[in-house]
Amino acid sequence: MERARREFLDDLLRTASPSGFEAPSQRIWTEYVSEFADQVWTDEYGNAVAVIEGGDPTIALAGHSDEIGFMVRDIEDDGSLRLTRIGGSDNTVSQGQHVVVHTDDGPVDGVIGQTAIHLRDRSDDSQTDISEQHVDIGAEDDEEAAELVERGDPITFDQTISELEGQRIAARGLDNRIGIWAAAEGLRRAAESDPEATVVAVSTVQEEVGLQGAKMVGFDLAPDVAIATDVTHATDATGTPGDRSSGVELGEGPVVARGSTNHPRVVAAARAAADSEEIDVQLQAAGSQTGTDADAFFTSRGGIPSLNVGVPNRYMHTPVEMLDLRDLDATADLLSAIALDAHNREFSVSI
Repeated sequence: MERARREFLDDLLRTASPSGFEAPSQRIWTEYVSEFADQVWTDEYGNAVAVIEGGDPTIALAGHSDEIGFMVRDIEDDGSLRLTRIGGSDNTVSQGQHVVVHTDDGPVDGVIGQTAIHLRDRSDDSQTDISEQHVDIGAEDDEEAAELVERGDPITFDQTISELEGQRIAARGLDNRIGIWAAAEGLRRAAESDPEATVVAVSTVQEEVGLQGAKMVGFDLAPDVAIATDVTHATDATGTPGDRSSGVELGEGPVVARGSTNHPRVVAAARAAADSEEIDVQLQAAGSQTGTDADAFFTSRGGIPSLNVGVPNRYMHTPVEMLDLRDLDATADLLSAIALDAHNREFSVSI
């Protein structure tokens, strides 16, 4: 991956953006796309849009900027902070982790406490619910804690980017900074070839709490085609239950979903673009829904032909999500190729 592109990815990964608090990440994204887009804007809730002007059709390349996290629910008398979830935070990986409370006055460091194994009932191996867990910021009492944090302050894991073997990395929040990276990069790469279609990159908000941003921006933009890029489960990791295997592997290329949300003509366009550019892709069955912004786009404005393109990801919704940078780079190439070929295709009729 080129140095400038990797720096953009790292900037996104180092910037906390839990659902409802995406502004810092969106500022990085809009600054990046402003270098090559004809227009850039944000809406009232922070969805960010960048446009390369062309003719018909209008194709939207989207990812969501928000990540899962926690929020200060209450402050106990002893100064500890009680938690509530933002999105699908996993209570099995949260205890014993370093966290940051993001306050209006700046970050406050803390840890999610875990009673030492010596003091626990070893016959009880049940998991503690998020609502019963607490953050210790070192405050001696509630008055000291209340001077530092407030109810409703968001919390994220304090996690670094780990460089693993080959071209693999692990980090918090790959879900879904890699999607907005790919949308921006797909737009930039398409712009280099002067696309005949109008190409729009979108960085949505609040996907993790119900696809809310995509509902807003999908209605507002009303593109002819929408492609949502998100992480998808690489089920080649040790420990994956056999009955949940999808055949998706890390390092084997972007994933084109088929079924339900995924319009057959957009699927065909993606596969044709991959063949033309010699991009290896994997297929995935999505019989009911994709669990991504594509599920919101495809029902907007009476129906927008949509597709979910996935980037293989191990250990989703943990602080150590893993991807292969080659998959991510190939995803941006695929999005660009689909956009550049869009003017040659008809998407509005499925039969």
